[in-house]
Amino acid sequence: MKEHLQNLTMLLVDLVMAIVPRAVPDNTALRKCKIISHRGEHDNRAVMENTLLAFDIARAAGVWGVECDIRWTRDRIPVICHDPSTERVFGKAILIESVDFADLREQLPAVPTLEEVVARYSGNTHLMLELKSVSVADFQQQRSALQAVLSKITPGEDFHVLSLEPELFAVVDFLEPRFLLPVAQTNTASLSQVSLQSDYCGLAGHYLMLSESIRQKHVAAGQMVGTGFPRSRNCLCREVGRGVEWIFSNDAVYLQGQLAALRASPKA
Repeated sequence: MKEHLQNLTMLLVDLVMAIVPRAVPDNTALRKCKIISHRGEHDNRAVMENTLLAFDIARAAGVWGVECDIRWTRDRIPVICHDPSTERVFGKAILIESVDFADLREQLPAVPTLEEVVARYSGNTHLMLELKSVSVADFQQQRSALQAVLSKITPGEDFHVLSLEPELFAVVDFLEPRFLLPVAQTNTASLSQVSLQSDYCGLAGHYLMLSESIRQKHVAAGQMVGTGFPRSRNCLCREVGRGVEWIFSNDAVYLQGQLAALRASPKA
């Protein structure tokens, strides 16, 4: 019930943002803006989230980056799946951590490994890799698995690592803090302080929660700011106009088209 009310509230907020006119940002701001497809371009009917197909569609549309979520199979293979279970997306109640990867691949071949995603998109699509869980018992094994895969690509240039829980960044301690991005929910102010004190990459969060004063603190510290989840041209203009460079969206292909049109506008 709580999640339903939150979703309804966000929908109403998005509708209001969509009808409020916004000035077209200047060309410099528009050129800096980078759209990131949240779990790929998906509808969870014909195209499922966090799949290679969802990422391919975003890439083909010229979207700069994709965000995806890392979980672990029983034999500690990092795979791309948002929920602990595959039931919501695929209709099969498989708990990721309870099956070996070979079994998961046999039952749900659409769930990719982190290694497959890195191999397919390195050099052509920026990867925003969100850590969803880390096992204390298997910490070293998980750390080694991540290091083996991520050593094949360049941090900052090819990818960043995200998490709602900055303590999970311990499993990627082989990366410098400037490649790690905390993601805020309702704890924006406290995570902002954590990011500034730890010299992280910056901060990401919902566009209403990331106030202008918080954004300016991170900019002054030389950090990045990312906001989610704009759905309309007017909301896009609002975020770009106030200097936000990373835009996470569930409608990334649409926003990429709007951004291209804005860049081509004589007013830009």
